[in-house]
Amino acid sequence: MKFLFIKLVRGYQKYISPGLPPSCRYYPTCSTYMIDALKKHGWLKGTIMGCSRILRCNPFVRGGVDPVPDNFTVLRNKHPENYEDDIIARKFHP
Repeated sequence: MKFLFIKLVRGYQKYISPGLPPSCRYYPTCSTYMIDALKKHGWLKGTIMGCSRILRCNPFVRGGVDPVPDNFTVLRNKHPENYEDDIIARKFHP
């Protein structure tokens, strides 16, 4: 089931997203977050986490680095400074 959801998100990334202006306030992007959450937590929890991330991605939040946490949660990652890509993390948290 999770492979079907991943294919749907990849289809969005390939066919729909290029026609829209870039608007995601987070890194990784919401669609990449959804795929990572699906891979890490399965189709049900991953879909819930991805949808809650999409709801958090709006003009009223600052954004920044928000990788998929190891434990299931619908809240933002509390420690983005632990993100493995130091260059990206420093961009958002100097």
